[in-house]
Amino acid sequence: MGLLGTRGTGRTGRRQALVQLLVLALVSAVGLVLGGTGASSAGAVSMCGGRPAKTVKFATGELRVYRSRAYACAVTVARKPGKRRQMSVQLQARGARPVGDSGRYTTRAGPVTVPALHRCIRATGSVSGTSRTTGWILC
Repeated sequence: MGLLGTRGTGRTGRRQALVQLLVLALVSAVGLVLGGTGASSAGAVSMCGGRPAKTVKFATGELRVYRSRAYACAVTVARKPGKRRQMSVQLQARGARPVGDSGRYTTRAGPVTVPALHRCIRATGSVSGTSRTTGWILC
């Protein structure tokens, strides 16, 4: 059996497999567009790959840090989404320059991602002037 369960060995089988892959990609893209931009907390989880490593809550929002095998990702989420306000998120791997996202957002700032294989990371997030940092973590 070939790719995605097709049986053909010639052009027809490869063409069917290609069509199936294109349909799968299109369905996935539509799912991301329709379901991936919600204001719920589950929406922020889908923005960063990996598993949650640290969450820092503060009065106006929270800073969420995720870790996969080789990367770290951070996002700042507003506690009460709705009106535009100044938000930012910054992520830095030890020995590297910080990467950030800043602007006037309604729901979240980020995600920002840095390569962090065998490196400590530091994240900072702010919403409406209130900010928090993690310090060096995941060492």
